[in-house]
Amino acid sequence: MNTLTSSDPGVLELLPIAKSSGIETVFDRAKAQQPQCGFGTLGLCCRTCWKGPCRIDPFGEGPQYGVCGADADTIVARQLARMMAGGAAAHSEHGRHIALALLGISKGELPDYQIRDEAKLVAIASRLGISTENRSMLDIVRDVATVSLEDFQCQDHDKTCNWLKATLSEKRVRRLKPLGVVPHNIDATIAQTMARTHVGCDADASNIMLGGIRAALADFDGMALATELSDALFGTPTPAVTAANLGVIKPNAVNVAVTGHNPLLSEVVCDVAKQLNAEAVQAGARDGINIIGICCTGNELMVRHGIPLAANYLSQEMAIMTGALDVMVVDVQCIMPSLPRIAACFHTQVVTTMDENKMTGATHVSFHEKHAAEAAREIIRIAIKAYGHRDPRAIHIPDRKTTAIVGFGAESVLDALAKVDAADPLRPLVDNIRSGNIQGIALFCGCNNTRTQQDESFVRIAKKLAGDNVLLLATGCGAGAFAKHGLMTQQATEQYAGEGLKSVLTAIGTAAGLGGPLPLVLHMGSCVDNSRAVTVATALAKKLDVDLNELPLVASAPEAMSEKAVAIGTWSVALGIPTHLGTVPQAMGSPNVIRLLTQDAKDIFGGYFLVESNPDAAAEKLFAVIREKRSLLGI
Repeated sequence: MNTLTSSDPGVLELLPIAKSSGIETVFDRAKAQQPQCGFGTLGLCCRTCWKGPCRIDPFGEGPQYGVCGADADTIVARQLARMMAGGAAAHSEHGRHIALALLGISKGELPDYQIRDEAKLVAIASRLGISTENRSMLDIVRDVATVSLEDFQCQDHDKTCNWLKATLSEKRVRRLKPLGVVPHNIDATIAQTMARTHVGCDADASNIMLGGIRAALADFDGMALATELSDALFGTPTPAVTAANLGVIKPNAVNVAVTGHNPLLSEVVCDVAKQLNAEAVQAGARDGINIIGICCTGNELMVRHGIPLAANYLSQEMAIMTGALDVMVVDVQCIMPSLPRIAACFHTQVVTTMDENKMTGATHVSFHEKHAAEAAREIIRIAIKAYGHRDPRAIHIPDRKTTAIVGFGAESVLDALAKVDAADPLRPLVDNIRSGNIQGIALFCGCNNTRTQQDESFVRIAKKLAGDNVLLLATGCGAGAFAKHGLMTQQATEQYAGEGLKSVLTAIGTAAGLGGPLPLVLHMGSCVDNSRAVTVATALAKKLDVDLNELPLVASAPEAMSEKAVAIGTWSVALGIPTHLGTVPQAMGSPNVIRLLTQDAKDIFGGYFLVESNPDAAAEKLFAVIREKRSLLGI
């Protein structure tokens, strides 16, 4: 057994059981793929037409051009741009789904949903320039939905997407506009990116990359509207104490895991589970129905309602391996097609819910908002029935569970700061950055990746930066890693934070009524919620009258893996944030593209990519960037 598969103790406990049972996991499949294609790893294999696949020899001894004449720079740039478009499509489709739901609510068509945070909705309307005075809530909902949907429909190429304009500072938009990277329409930008990278089209690598960056900024727009509208619909996160890791699965409960990225489904599943709890008890489940989260749907429920998180991306199979999971409910994105095969070894039922996202071997319950509660009831009753088919001999739930204090959206961060200074909430943060108690801010984001040891880089980089008095924010699978490893606790602050950071977190946490410091890492939500950190950073930049690239702010994706991560990292750079990648991107076959992203981007955007797979070295380099930013600010 390769003990470098994961640093998660729950995973390590279950892997020998999987091996002895002959059950193949993601780590086995990664090993079986070795050695992986060197051309593909460098981004030098092109498959965009059927004249290929074409490969470029990185040593200059073999072919230097594809059949059509494309060189290494063109091939690498096209593939990166297409990944950015794919990421933008995934996140923005999520946002469209939420906006359409709001429109349906305004028309009285979705009885299973309601606006849970009316104050947030009014604040959103104000940001979007929508009048709210003496108007009904449903009228405001309709206008917010309509203006949001314009970001998918506007045909005026000179306009800026509404949410991009409402979220970013004027300084940043003015810097981006002349570069031609500001999207007017999310769908059109994605389509144009795919069109320009078709065979026989754009062959200038720099131009292709600017098109890709435009798609990445469309991704940001879709993420921002998805997060903000979801807060209005389901509630804005507030601090809550919950738990993480596989130990949150209960042996005497009907365990229902929700995974994917769509809160429209998972929120209703939670509501219906409460209604059907008595049925579960009657079926013999003494502890009723236990909803647990996996991946980003889990993060959504965690920060809004304190639902415990069982696993992040790479350990999703392990929830089934416990033998005590009754249903795995999936919607969209980051769901392994292996789940039904593993579930077949147990009593677990895998239930797909989106008609455009099915898996062979799974049960499909078609989910539509107009009949949301009906679909959720069917799913919960499948789980209750499955509970009766458990094999007690197959149950092995690792006794691994850590406390996690979560729920730090932009509003709750500012609310906590307001407890220190109600008149000027940002002043305590600004003063402590100037004094050096807080050296800077780091946002951790991104996926899990089998190219690294699961969670380990997140944990090591965070501990080092915290010791250097860097304030830590996290989203997505990175947030899941910190929650599982006990870094979202007050004890972690006491143990790992530098004295300056500890004093600040203690002062704010005590003032906020936590009876001690804030946790070491602030959980801001799912991967779609990275816009929350940008909201806080933009408010800070406006307070200091600087642009984002001037702040002592960095981002880190130690295990970047998906198209969404490529898009997120790229818009982070475009917004002026130096961004660390812990996995080597599939672009190293083009030194020109790499130079554009790691060097030229610094002059163009103020942000740039920093590639470093060693977590200790990465922490040192990120802190050096923060110190450089502080020096330029004269602090």
